[in-house]
Amino acid sequence: METGRSNSQMKLVSGDAGYLLEDVPHLTDYIPNIPTYPNPLRFNPAYSVVKQYFVDMDDTVAQKIVVHKDSPRGIHFRRAGPRQKVYFDSDEVHACIVTCGGLCPGLNTVIRELVCGLSHMYGVNKVLGIDGGYRGFYAKNTVTLTPKVVNDIHKRGGTIIGTSRGGHDTSKIVDSIQDRGINQVYIIGGDGTQKGAAAIYEEIRKRGLKVAVAGIPKTIDNDIPVIDKSFGFDTAVEEAQRAINAAHVEAESTENGVGVVKLMGRYSGFIAMYATLASRDVDCCLIPESPFYLEGKGGLFEFIEKRLKENGHMVIVIAEGAGQELLSERMQSGDQKDESGNKLLRDVGLWISHRIKDHFANQRKMLLTLKYIDPTYMIRAIPSNASDNVYCTLLAQSAVHGAMAGYTGFTSGLVNGRHTYIPFNRITEKQNKVVITDRMWARLLSSTNQPSFLGPKDVVESKKEDEPPTALLDGENCKDDQSGK
Repeated sequence: METGRSNSQMKLVSGDAGYLLEDVPHLTDYIPNIPTYPNPLRFNPAYSVVKQYFVDMDDTVAQKIVVHKDSPRGIHFRRAGPRQKVYFDSDEVHACIVTCGGLCPGLNTVIRELVCGLSHMYGVNKVLGIDGGYRGFYAKNTVTLTPKVVNDIHKRGGTIIGTSRGGHDTSKIVDSIQDRGINQVYIIGGDGTQKGAAAIYEEIRKRGLKVAVAGIPKTIDNDIPVIDKSFGFDTAVEEAQRAINAAHVEAESTENGVGVVKLMGRYSGFIAMYATLASRDVDCCLIPESPFYLEGKGGLFEFIEKRLKENGHMVIVIAEGAGQELLSERMQSGDQKDESGNKLLRDVGLWISHRIKDHFANQRKMLLTLKYIDPTYMIRAIPSNASDNVYCTLLAQSAVHGAMAGYTGFTSGLVNGRHTYIPFNRITEKQNKVVITDRMWARLLSSTNQPSFLGPKDVVESKKEDEPPTALLDGENCKDDQSGK
């Protein structure tokens, strides 16, 4: 095999039949002669029943699993899991955990399992919680985390160590890591946070420090590429059902009742799409990836009138980032951004509710009763469900195994059902979005029987934009993986 390096965040290993491993950095890449130690799991009674303790060093996971008989083997990632040798003595480990960005179900579960994984699997007893996001490294106190402290936190929403947006100062953060003697850094956050984690890794590498940096991807919108899904997404979809059900009850209880539910989804409509498919009570789902229009033939107003005449009521689900281009210039936020660098959005749910009421009252002279529900902060603040709790446990343990084995500059994530280590730059290079020429979106249109709002020319253009260079080497997990078998 030939080994090359595209940059310090990724090592490329090529093999036969088009095999390409996008490997993650290792401490030995820039620090020579690091001592190794036998993995403590050898002596852990919990693992004594496991037939194969350790992951084989050559185990990799394919990014694309739908192939043809003559397809090249394509891109792979290093498989996560415990290794036979570790690069940290348990007594010397001083770990820290930080949570950044908005709230998401499962944050406390990840914190708990990082602490318990380090303690129960590797005998690590020095773990700090950085209070209040990135700026907490140099502006706030730390929280000592032990298995006893974190024992019940998975039953609570939010994050016990606090969070914030922005505040990233790479040099100050790495100074703090050095001053505190920290040698493992676990960073939980979305794509902006992971970009910050990549900068921290680069600075640590430049200084030649023996510090492992591991990321755990967090975004309730599920808009991080490569990975199958982000933690908290299942919980968000499940909780969204409550709001949709309330809107449905309100709508069907009055004549010409309309329920409008706004769900999370700044740039990606996954929560809205999956909640709609799961609910079966939604008549129309509007997402950022699929433009729509209000007036004229084939527009939303025409569809609402048709559905009300048929059923007497209807429910509309709209993602927060949908229809922003339709808001008047007067209402636009311009180029204003929050501290994470996200564009500030207007409340499209409130806007579309007013437009619907005005249209039917003034132009159609048709009386309707509209109820608008925004459950955003209720959804973000709840504890994770059973599915996400299990997923959070595996993500956290994978990150711990990787850091102890000397890997650094990586994000732990699920790829085709297997836990892997992914280079930071693959996670931050673009956003995962719903592909509106994919079968999953077609299933939604079929389920709701709503118009696609796309003309024939628009469909052709969308297909051109979404068409991958080859069936195998295309990297978006939202193509075949959304579509099912």
